[in-house]
Amino acid sequence: MLMQPTGIKKLLLLGAGHAHVHVLARLAQNRPADLDVTVVTPYPFQTYSGMTPGFVAGRYSAAECQIPLEPLLRAAGAKWVQARCTGIDAADQRVRLSPAGKSHNVNDIVPPDLRYDLLSIDTGAVIDRERLEAEMPGAAARALIVRPIEAFAALWPQVLALADEKPVSVVVVGAGAAGLELLFAAEQCLRQAGHRAARFTLITGGGEAATNYSDGVQRRVRRQLKRRQITVLRETCVGVEAHEVLLGSGATLACDVPILAIGTHAPPWLQGTGLALSEAGHVLVNAFQQSTSHANVFAAGDVATRADGTHPKSGVYAVRAGPPLAHNLLAAHEGQALKAHHPPQHTLNLLSCGAGHAIASYGPLHVEGAWAWRWKDRIDRAFVAKYSLPFA
Repeated sequence: MLMQPTGIKKLLLLGAGHAHVHVLARLAQNRPADLDVTVVTPYPFQTYSGMTPGFVAGRYSAAECQIPLEPLLRAAGAKWVQARCTGIDAADQRVRLSPAGKSHNVNDIVPPDLRYDLLSIDTGAVIDRERLEAEMPGAAARALIVRPIEAFAALWPQVLALADEKPVSVVVVGAGAAGLELLFAAEQCLRQAGHRAARFTLITGGGEAATNYSDGVQRRVRRQLKRRQITVLRETCVGVEAHEVLLGSGATLACDVPILAIGTHAPPWLQGTGLALSEAGHVLVNAFQQSTSHANVFAAGDVATRADGTHPKSGVYAVRAGPPLAHNLLAAHEGQALKAHHPPQHTLNLLSCGAGHAIASYGPLHVEGAWAWRWKDRIDRAFVAKYSLPFA
């Protein structure tokens, strides 16, 4: 596919997800002189979600899980606007913004909107709090929500402080990879800290744990849950009140720390943008990670859905989308041919069961052990180090 030169000058990177850090690294190597690059994101760093369970388990510090954006921005010659997106006008090619952070420098005043010639969206997974409150009253205010991951990581030390005061009951709602990894990590952290009276419960949503995995992986997960004396309730959570969660059966469960790791949502601000969206509200893109309705808009990661075939919304696929996205953004700017990105049918998945043990799976194959966690540790550290170098 060819795109004709259109005099594109302003590239706006909305979000600093896994794919966009690669785009910045690519621009640091070779940024066209006539391309003005702006990054809009609320945080001065990206928290790498793959290492967050290790942070909860106490194996990593918060800084070890973060990719500082300033060196990447400086090397790429890009500007940073510390803000959140509140809407997009695809017809007028503008992104509406609201401030994030507490800067009092007059030079850091956030403009109400930014114009773009070329837009790329990689804002990551979100939880629509209004939708959450309608479906699970009380959760938005009382639960520790995994997304955004930066907010979760900042609040986790409060859980440790509470556990030092009394025996705590930790309830994780959501039995996918995120919920399981955080539950195993929390159990390991509190047990090793001497909190033997802490109680741990997994609310699966009605089915088995790890339903997105093969039967073999599910069996391994169940063995780990039993070995760690974690209670599993095949129930739904329908609300969160002070010191308890409400179950679909009508029962209540005592809870000091409700952790919400349910499926994520499309950002509400995508509605009314004029962009083609999937049924779930994500940006609909083609094989070039390009909007199916607007040729000058691209999207990658959890905010996007492929029109030519869906794949799981996970960090593995977001990372793999980085190189083709960088190529296509530069190709679009230069009026060159775009390259299709073909995600693999199977990817290596490493499910941590606390720091020191992991379950590895690839398609129908699955194994586990300490060596699998060390493998995951090397991969995760290498990803953060790759984009944390002192670019100059």
